Amino acid sequence: MLISSKRWRKHLDKHRFCIVVGTRPGIIKMSPLVRQCESLGIEYYILHTGQHYSPSMDRKFFEDLGLPDAKYKVEETWKYTTHAGKTAAMLIGVERVLIDDPPSLVFVCGDANTNLAAALAARKLHLPIGHVEAGLRSFDWRMPEEHNRVMIDHISELLFAPTEQAAQHLRTEHVRGSIHVTGNTIVDAVALHASMAEQKSSILDKLKLQPKCYSIVTMHREENVDSPEVLSKLLRGIRLVAEHNSSDLIFPIHPRTRKRIIEFGLMETLVQIPRLRIVDPLGYLDMVKLLKHACVVLTDSGGLQEESCVLNVPCVTLRETTERQETVKVGANRVVGTEPDQILRGYIMSFEKNPEWENPFGDGLAAKRIISISKEFLTKTLVNSRICCKFPKG
Repeated sequence: MLISSKRWRKHLDKHRFCIVVGTRPGIIKMSPLVRQCESLGIEYYILHTGQHYSPSMDRKFFEDLGLPDAKYKVEETWKYTTHAGKTAAMLIGVERVLIDDPPSLVFVCGDANTNLAAALAARKLHLPIGHVEAGLRSFDWRMPEEHNRVMIDHISELLFAPTEQAAQHLRTEHVRGSIHVTGNTIVDAVALHASMAEQKSSILDKLKLQPKCYSIVTMHREENVDSPEVLSKLLRGIRLVAEHNSSDLIFPIHPRTRKRIIEFGLMETLVQIPRLRIVDPLGYLDMVKLLKHACVVLTDSGGLQEESCVLNVPCVTLRETTERQETVKVGANRVVGTEPDQILRGYIMSFEKNPEWENPFGDGLAAKRIISISKEFLTKTLVNSRICCKFPKG
């Protein structure tokens, strides 16, 4: 089924956008686009795929970021546990929304299953796709996120690369869409909310922490926490750091990680790590403030690699590869893998360099550029009896 050109032209004239979210990092990175649309009076709606939907945590993130509620939510996603099941549920749910309420362009951001499902739904309906944070590559095919980002990049009309390196990846792969280096919307979000976090968050007082007297630990990646062997090594590495260190390690534990630790019988190992303080997942303002005042962050999160770089906090990445290679090049990040001794070594080395580097992710105006480029694209797009895309039919 295709959306008729008459229905689509109605929204094309208005520059009406669908902004897709489904994970908390995605909510953060899409928030500047929402603000930009509102400031320009552009019609849009938010579609939540339900991938990580938690009523309490999502509402906290939406409130912290000052976002309106999602107009649409895919309600069935939570019923499924596999990649295929969740992606299929999101694909069906997103398609239903796009047919009933067709936008002129669909924005997806990043590499989660949410974005693949939404991009596929839009592609099959011949709706244009704008991929925010296009061109990232880890070149690690074990990562589900790598599969997703490659596929999304090859079916999108507009590719918003955060850096020149990301754009070069896209050129090398000969993607069909147009490539635009815009900067990363994470800079927009951090710039807007860092000062707000200082005023509104009381997380340091709540945890009785002094600035630069603690470090942060997070881990949630499938390739890390779904393997008992890898997860055990990571916990041993964190223990080495704790034994070397005299200050606290703050561990906002991801629900997936907690579940796997219990499932693998590793809870006793975890709670015996000295000075490791396990806390529930934090809202965005609390996390920004906690990160800003940390000595070091040890993480497997792509978003935290970026945010720590922007906030001048050294990062130790608990993975074998990273798609945020720019953070390594500027000296903000050390990719150490999952071996315990390498984790400790990376942590120690993080203190050897003054945390002052050039932010490689732009000037905080990424959302402004993305919306401007998208409006120009829509103005130039020709519409016949069906939506005319750059791609062959089939």
